Parts: sequence; structure tokens; C-alpha cells
Amino acid sequence: MKLHTLRPAAGAVRNNKRVGRGQGSGKGGTAAKGHKGAQSRSGYSRKLGFEGGQMPLYRRVPKFGFKNPNRVAYTPVNLDTLQKIAESKGITSFGPAEFVQLGFASKNEKVKVLGRGELATGIEVSAHAFSASALESIEKAGGKAQTL
Repeated sequence: MKLHTLRPAAGAVRNNKRVGRGQGSGKGGTAAKGHKGAQSRSGYSRKLGFEGGQMPLYRRVPKFGFKNPNRVAYTPVNLDTLQKIAESKGITSFGPAEFVQLGFASKNEKVKVLGRGELATGIEVSAHAFSASALESIEKAGGKAQTL
């Protein structure tokens, strides 16, 4: 195989349909666009979502829902995950910097600690929010929970 011998696969490339080239071609006269109407004219472009005059889908379907502009989104981190990391890496205090370093959240995201799992060791956790069960588990294990 050489560069000058490369060709597309057989049947992959087809010739363009040559419309408007005389009656003998079978595609002369109206150039396969039918008679009259906007679609036969040059420069025609259909509006996005236009369905030929039928009520378009985006107007047939009702508006739905509400996006609260003041919603605060938290990235969840569970206690069992913190326990695993405390055991494997020997970290005893978790703060925003540690969450970013460990890849749980990006720099500007808020973190909420959730109560799935058990803590065997007392750890210090600083986060933007805690669930009630997480707070209880952290204090029961002899750790500290600080809300930022």
C-alpha cells in the first residue's frame, strides 16, 4: 500500500445528482423541487421547528417546571468514603483543600457530608453542610464536625 494507491471503498463515493440540466435528464424543468411555493424558490430556508404550518411540537407541549435561581448545590461525600481514606492514607482531618486534592469536589463547589457507613476513628471534618446522621456518627466516634 502506498499513498498514491489509496482509494475509497467500492460504492462509498457516489456522483452528485445533477438537477436542472434539461428535460432529457429527467431532473430538468423544476429541478426536482415541484411547482411553486417557498421551497421551490432560491434562498429558501425553513425556520427551526417549522412543521409546514401545523402547530409545532414546542408549542403543543405545555411549559413545565421551575428552575430556582437561588438553589445551593452540594457535592455529597459519605462517611464510609472518609473512613476508607483515613485508613489508607492516614489523613485525620478533612477540609475543602483535602476534598479538592482527593478529587471529590472542584475548587468552588460546596461539600455536604452524608451519613452512609460507620466511622471507626475520630476524624475532624470541615464542610459546608452535614446531614444529621453524619454529625451524630462523627461525634460518636470522637471526632469534630465544623460547618464552614
